[in-house]
Amino acid sequence: MQVTETLNEGLKRGYTITVTAAELDAKVTEKLLEAQPEVELKGFRKGKVPMAMLRKQFGTRLLGDAMQDAIDGAMKDHFEKTGDRPALQPEIKMVGGEEWKEGQDVVVEVAYEALPPIPDVDAGKIKLERLTVAAEPEAVEEALKNLAASAQVFEDRKKGSKAKDGDQVVIDFKGSVDGELFEGGSAEDYPLVLGSNSFIPGFEAQLVGAKAGDEVSVNVTFPENYGAAHLAGKAAVFACTVKEVKAPKAAEIDEELAKKYGAESLEALKGQIAERLEAEYKGASRAVLKRSLLDQLDGLVKFDLPASLVEAEAAQIAHQLYHEEHPDDHGHHHGNIEPTDEHKKLAERRVRLGLLLAEIGRKAEINVTDAEMTQAVLAQARQYPGQERAFFEFVQKNPQMQQQLRAPIFEDKVVDHIVEQAKVSEKKASKEDLQKAVEALDEL
Repeated sequence: MQVTETLNEGLKRGYTITVTAAELDAKVTEKLLEAQPEVELKGFRKGKVPMAMLRKQFGTRLLGDAMQDAIDGAMKDHFEKTGDRPALQPEIKMVGGEEWKEGQDVVVEVAYEALPPIPDVDAGKIKLERLTVAAEPEAVEEALKNLAASAQVFEDRKKGSKAKDGDQVVIDFKGSVDGELFEGGSAEDYPLVLGSNSFIPGFEAQLVGAKAGDEVSVNVTFPENYGAAHLAGKAAVFACTVKEVKAPKAAEIDEELAKKYGAESLEALKGQIAERLEAEYKGASRAVLKRSLLDQLDGLVKFDLPASLVEAEAAQIAHQLYHEEHPDDHGHHHGNIEPTDEHKKLAERRVRLGLLLAEIGRKAEINVTDAEMTQAVLAQARQYPGQERAFFEFVQKNPQMQQQLRAPIFEDKVVDHIVEQAKVSEKKASKEDLQKAVEALDEL
């Protein structure tokens, strides 16, 4: 077997691997000898089938496996000798392709980009500032008021009062398209909060100003992307009878409210709110600190980047931003989206930092444990109530999904590893200061 270098420019590598016909034949023989003890054919006892007959029966079938084993073995030896680590799966092309015949040498062309050598980082020279924010009484009271508002009840308005945004109207309605009632378009005693945008766009606004006892014809057009295809884009009329108009009333901030949210007392509820707020502040503070760390790392190291990784990342960024800017386009029929210079610059940063963090994690022997993966899968599975088992099975069978869940855990563990060695100072800050710092992250 011979490996010949054909390209060595920057991170690009090219090789030809030649497996002689004799080597290939020896591989086939090796596989036949392995299988011989378990093979039985008509007229022969198990394990006593002659090699010539085994070769005639199974040789051609094993040839492909032998060829793959030989090439895989050559690639493994090559990477061990050179220390190269390919950025993406190497491109492997067989010279001759379909014209190759049994008995000929096998010549394969291999091309890949190697991961670059990555310089060490002295984490002790990194200076970071951690914002610490306490849950002030005012913030706890504000959160309590929001809880009370979310636990609001509705009380009857004075007779003859007109409905306003935020009010609840209890209605009977019948919907029709082209004069015909349609399935699912009617209901009785339906409580609808005006301004909640829970109905078809334009529906709720036409009930503002209505009084109990009013008959209102609501004219709307179903959205083009409406779930029921037979109604999408159609004009409809809903004959509505307003039966009640009710005003919202926030729940009282008292012991009853506390019990409603599972706390033993109002003071206990305040304590829970304070803990939740401080956990939120801590998470936001960590995001700010992490951005500062990544910015410093990005400025500390420079090395060649595999063009294939940058191109793939830039394409992913362009695709993601397109869908953020076009939320109604849920398909992938928008054609090719050409990455801009801004996309490419961001891609370079992400690839550089990704490779750097991966290298730091590799040298520090940081791994994602089975327990951490299980927790990640559980957290993701909660988004699919009733289908948790199906999601678990999907993840088990999908290596790409496993990597998507593993990657952020690994990154956070590497970040924590670096932070432990960096010089970190604590700075007390207000909730507003922290909020501004978080908002600044989105501007970068």
